[in-house]
Amino acid sequence: MEKLISVEQSVFALSQSYPEIVEILASLGFSDITKPGMLASVGRFVTLKQGAALRNIDLQIVKGALIARGFSFKEKKNE
Repeated sequence: MEKLISVEQSVFALSQSYPEIVEILASLGFSDITKPGMLASVGRFVTLKQGAALRNIDLQIVKGALIARGFSFKEKKNE
């Protein structure tokens, strides 16, 4: 099964489809993702792209780590 995701999806939505993504993102510096309630509240509104920016993590590093773990990205033409 292909794990096709987008940087425009909310962190919460990604975690619902792929629970393993929580551990991956936490290891990259998304430390609040493991706090009780944060994923279900803020995570519903923050996209993967926004979360990387908020944490000052290069989006390409996030994408590279996820690709290395079997994810692929659907890209917009302008991205």
